[in-house]
Amino acid sequence: MNFRLCLLATTALVSVSSTALAADPGEYEPAIPEAPVVEAPAVDSGVDLIIELGVGGNVSPEYEGSDKYSVSPSPIVGFGYLRIPGLFDIGSTGPEEGGLSIGPAFEYTGERNADDFDALDGLDDVDATYEVGISVGYEWQFAEIYGEARYAFGGAEGVVGEVGANAIYRPTQQLVLKAGPFATLASEDYTETYFGVTAAESANTGFRLDAYDPKGGLKSVGVSGSARYEFRQDWFLNADASYSQLVGDAADSPIVKAGDENQFTFGLGVSKRFTLDLF
Repeated sequence: MNFRLCLLATTALVSVSSTALAADPGEYEPAIPEAPVVEAPAVDSGVDLIIELGVGGNVSPEYEGSDKYSVSPSPIVGFGYLRIPGLFDIGSTGPEEGGLSIGPAFEYTGERNADDFDALDGLDDVDATYEVGISVGYEWQFAEIYGEARYAFGGAEGVVGEVGANAIYRPTQQLVLKAGPFATLASEDYTETYFGVTAAESANTGFRLDAYDPKGGLKSVGVSGSARYEFRQDWFLNADASYSQLVGDAADSPIVKAGDENQFTFGLGVSKRFTLDLF
């Protein structure tokens, strides 16, 4: 069962630019973002950390390549601003968006127990996989581009990544809609773990699944969309959905052939933004 640790597109990218943006955290002034300002007053020294925490649920394939779906809990963790006195400050204390953004990226995939799935019976189990890395993006008023690179360890090891672009529409000051294409990539060692079948595993399945040694590269392509509504000050309702198709060596895997190369996800959650004075 996948346990997806979402960094929301609208909050997970931590703005780092040559300008210092400023806003009073006690004021609520949602507005349509404008182009980045070249110069601005210094950030309010009373704000040290802005984070967003919440909880939701995801509907997703039981494992990548599965044709069966399950519901799992999904924590929401967003990071907006951090100030270490005398060292650095990253991000913005206000609702402004736009320009270059750099921030952390995380993913979590729960363990895959072969005995739990008829299609995988005979394969080795895969422990939970953790992914940590960096996300980079650039946002204009009506569009954005982004990319992520993450190192995976645990059940699978290797490098994975994602690139994409979104059109942005703001019908009201409180509502933001995004949609666009994306693609994912994975290194060979990662792909071997989730899509490969060793000769011994093939024999354990009664040769129902052929031995298969996939290579790395492009893993999937698809489209995604999200909606974010601030229904009260600092309270957000978040929804997202995606469709992707496994491609390349991943799609040719006997594991996927026994399931489905078409993959859908849907998530819904509620989150709250916290502004803290730590120092």
